[in-house]
Amino acid sequence: MAVSSSGLRLRRVLLLTVFLCGLNASRPVLNEELSNIFNELWSLDVNRWTPGIDYTLSVQGRAGYVSQGSHMVQDHASLPLFSNVTEDKLLNVTTFSRFTKLLDNFERSTGVAEVVTAEELAEVNLFLDAVLQTDVMKRAHQYLVSKGKSSSNVRLFKSQLHLIWFHLYRRERNTGLDSSGFEHVFVGETKSGTEIVGFHNWIQFYLQEKSGNLDYKGYKAKNQDLPDQDDHVLNLQFSWHGLVKPVGSTFIGTSPEFEMAVFTIVFLLNTERSTTVLVNIDQCQIELVVVRHGRSLGTAYPKLLSSNSRHLRQQSQ
Repeated sequence: MAVSSSGLRLRRVLLLTVFLCGLNASRPVLNEELSNIFNELWSLDVNRWTPGIDYTLSVQGRAGYVSQGSHMVQDHASLPLFSNVTEDKLLNVTTFSRFTKLLDNFERSTGVAEVVTAEELAEVNLFLDAVLQTDVMKRAHQYLVSKGKSSSNVRLFKSQLHLIWFHLYRRERNTGLDSSGFEHVFVGETKSGTEIVGFHNWIQFYLQEKSGNLDYKGYKAKNQDLPDQDDHVLNLQFSWHGLVKPVGSTFIGTSPEFEMAVFTIVFLLNTERSTTVLVNIDQCQIELVVVRHGRSLGTAYPKLLSSNSRHLRQQSQ
């Protein structure tokens, strides 16, 4: 059956619309509302560390390409990433000290069931209590209540945080309960003895680097956006217990409560299995990626797109 010229034009317009919608779907637009609330949290994060004072970064060379599962990697950073770290803050700031006590509570390998002791349950409880007392999490709670995503009752909100971050689930089939959002994001896991999964926290990175279990291999960035020691988000490559993470990403210097608050908000505002939001936080433009595992968190991490306000300078040109 012949198609009229007007019908062909309409079909072309529809195809172009579908194509452009597909492009837009793959490129999230800046979320102004979340940028605003996250910058509020940033300002409230009094426990955030100051680069050059509380710690020094040595970003060194750009890491090369490494395929997932490969153990062969060229080292472009002969020195550790972190130096001159003020460890007193890890010991004396409540959320930090209670956070670090949680880091040795987990089985590193997926497929190995977690055994949670009474002492470990108490440590989680104390950590959540400390986080809930911070201005950062109080403001995040207030925001989530205003969106109808959380109860105003602090006890119920604490239970919600526990379900999101500490509820155990199966990451691999035919195994026991072997993982949680907290373990995956903040501690890191290994899978099948061949790859690192998760591991998106700078405190764990520093402590594992100090202990000799981790070796920083270099940063990952585009030519026009080289990182420096003041960056609060870093894309990087490293090895851990003999395995290689080709590309990882982490906030740098932020408090545990800030990271939990940001990822909890993204998690609760969306119902899709995987969510990516584009936000501006301080001088950085970041994609925040959050993946669900039922009612709990599967993974969450920041992906640095632009630092040192380069995205703002480009818009003004």
